[in-house]
Amino acid sequence: MAKRSTLFIRIVEGKNLPIKDITGSSDPYCIVKIDNEAIIRTATIWKTLSPFWGEEYTVHLPPYFRTVSFYVLDEDSLSRDDVIGKVSISKELLTVKPQGVDGWMNLTEIDPDEEVQGEIHLQISVLGDGDIPRKLCCQVLEARDLAKKDRNGASDPFVRVRYNGKTYESVVKKSCYPRWNESFEFELDETLSDTGLLSVEVWDWDLVSRNDFLGKVLFNINKLQSAQQEEGWFRLGPDKSKHSEYEGTLGSLRLQLRLRDEVVLPSSHYKPLTELLSQSVGSQLNGNWPDFIMLIDETTTAESRQEVANNLVKLFLGQGLVKEFLDVLFKLELEKTTEPNTLFRSNSLASKSMESFLKVAGMQYLHRLLGAIINRIFEEKKYVELDPSKVELKEAGCAGLHRQQTESDIIQQSSSLLQSYLSELLTSILQSASYCPLLICQVFHQLYLRVQERFPDPEYRVKFIAVTSFLCLRFISPAIMSPKLFHLREKHADARTSRTLLLLAKAVQTIGNMDTLACCSKEPWMVCLQPAIQQGITQLKDFITKLVSCHESEDLELQTRMSLQCGTMEKEGFLFLHRTKDKCMPMTSPFKKYYVTLSKDTLSYSRTQHSKSVNELNHWLSALRKACSHNTNTMSCYHPGIYKADRWSCCHQKEKSDSGCDKTRHGVTLQEWYDPLDPDLEAQLIYQHLRSVQQAMRDKYYMLREQQGVKEADSVRGEFSSLLSFCTVIVN
Repeated sequence: MAKRSTLFIRIVEGKNLPIKDITGSSDPYCIVKIDNEAIIRTATIWKTLSPFWGEEYTVHLPPYFRTVSFYVLDEDSLSRDDVIGKVSISKELLTVKPQGVDGWMNLTEIDPDEEVQGEIHLQISVLGDGDIPRKLCCQVLEARDLAKKDRNGASDPFVRVRYNGKTYESVVKKSCYPRWNESFEFELDETLSDTGLLSVEVWDWDLVSRNDFLGKVLFNINKLQSAQQEEGWFRLGPDKSKHSEYEGTLGSLRLQLRLRDEVVLPSSHYKPLTELLSQSVGSQLNGNWPDFIMLIDETTTAESRQEVANNLVKLFLGQGLVKEFLDVLFKLELEKTTEPNTLFRSNSLASKSMESFLKVAGMQYLHRLLGAIINRIFEEKKYVELDPSKVELKEAGCAGLHRQQTESDIIQQSSSLLQSYLSELLTSILQSASYCPLLICQVFHQLYLRVQERFPDPEYRVKFIAVTSFLCLRFISPAIMSPKLFHLREKHADARTSRTLLLLAKAVQTIGNMDTLACCSKEPWMVCLQPAIQQGITQLKDFITKLVSCHESEDLELQTRMSLQCGTMEKEGFLFLHRTKDKCMPMTSPFKKYYVTLSKDTLSYSRTQHSKSVNELNHWLSALRKACSHNTNTMSCYHPGIYKADRWSCCHQKEKSDSGCDKTRHGVTLQEWYDPLDPDLEAQLIYQHLRSVQQAMRDKYYMLREQQGVKEADSVRGEFSSLLSFCTVIVN
């Protein structure tokens, strides 16, 4: 049985942030921490006090985490980034609100005495009995992961143990993993009330300036006397909170968070459910029953539809039946649609499932399709504007040494540049039929045929729009507008590049709608792109015709082309590896740069780069933790420092074979599009959803059976009990 928590995070926007730059603005970004571990850094939004991020993350973490904190900072290119404030949300608050937290939250000032981290290893006992005066013994063994307060990247921690007016202290220099191994004894005062406390504080010693607080632990002596002894690792806590004079003046963040605890049972527990779902999209389903997928479609609310679609797509991918599942949804959607112009335009289960399918099975295809054109736009940073009301002459610059550009000059140049981008993109789309995953080709082929059967069109227009509504409007165009959200870039575009991407995305949407007149009537300034768009429509029709017939090709290479293996995990990029110093050969640097590739089965490196991918530290840590998740030999502790000068730099231990001074962190991982499939988890999540809508499904089922003329109540109930056989799965 596996237990974990999943936290859904959406960092929406900020407002009323304080001015940090001489320009009268700020350059804000967010850091997200789980307890004291930084896991997410948003993009920097330049020159604004009301930034919009709109970034979404799914984080898997151990159930014992305590808080999630959002730090807002102002990025500075020449000096250290300014800290604006933070929002902290406890696990308890998220637990009591299963529907999630959504709203504006005020930033609070960051008090150094509140920003503590690390743990301390203590053994506390009460000695003596009978006529012998009892003593309180506090053995301070070690600490780990203390905050770094000094310029040398460490601290000089000293421990201060206090009880009944008596204090002991002991210091260890230059270490965030100190080992004191000292015992302190106090005469136990039997007259103290319940307020008698033993205080263990950790401070960073400074010769010149004020000592820095690193954290503390408090123990109730009366409770300790009944237990006689307490031993273990204790998390260091903050000092008493202070009232901030800046409260309410640092601005606020709009956040959306939802915590979900998961208990995943062995695969055998989910067999009835997976078999039922598999039968519902296969030929074994009794044709007299209302389709099980139809019941799910009819009873799933708009709030949960996206998540249910994700779970179903991944489960059917694991079962090898995603093509059949999507085909069932296509038929259900077509049966409900009377007007072809509205086909797949709503956020139905079919639309959401198709979106999820393309993101899971087509992300690698998308990167190859759009990578070059997106990088070109980011690197060129050209000023592009077609709307006369938005043209800014200052932004465009000069046409020559002595002549300022006019509005018509800018629009003409922008039109030419956009046509160049659009031409490059369409060429890439046309060429992509040869490497589009075969599974995607097969799904689009099914969609193409179903729409043709439902809406025979002499102009062959509706079936093309059905394909482009997903490929262009819900996949390619959103990726062009927000490359970071589709992992095409690590940072959001600046204002100039964003406008270029938006205009290009509008052109792609117009081509996907296959209607140039509707676009030009709403935005007449797009008329200059009409010839390029009209040509693009023709090219896109040719591409779709080729795409939906790929599975019929006799080309051996095309037939053996594999779709994206959703169970693979890969991460690659440059890392700096520490080299052991050779006494015979002096080195200018102890680090060497290697290009590292991590997959599900291997970790390899080379001296040169074979493909372009840049990854931040938290993504590397997340990928490594996923790769090691099933490794039973993973170490429980390690040395974060290096062994040099006959001792470990982190804890000063001299034994090279010492097991380690810090615990291995393996709990927090980021969900990404290439994560391996987990069929048991998806089945558990679907099971939880079905239990929540069971009564609605029952009512809908009875109604459908009555419409079919089935009046016998016992027969109806018997069939429904068989249909919902997954309810025999017991989750405790």
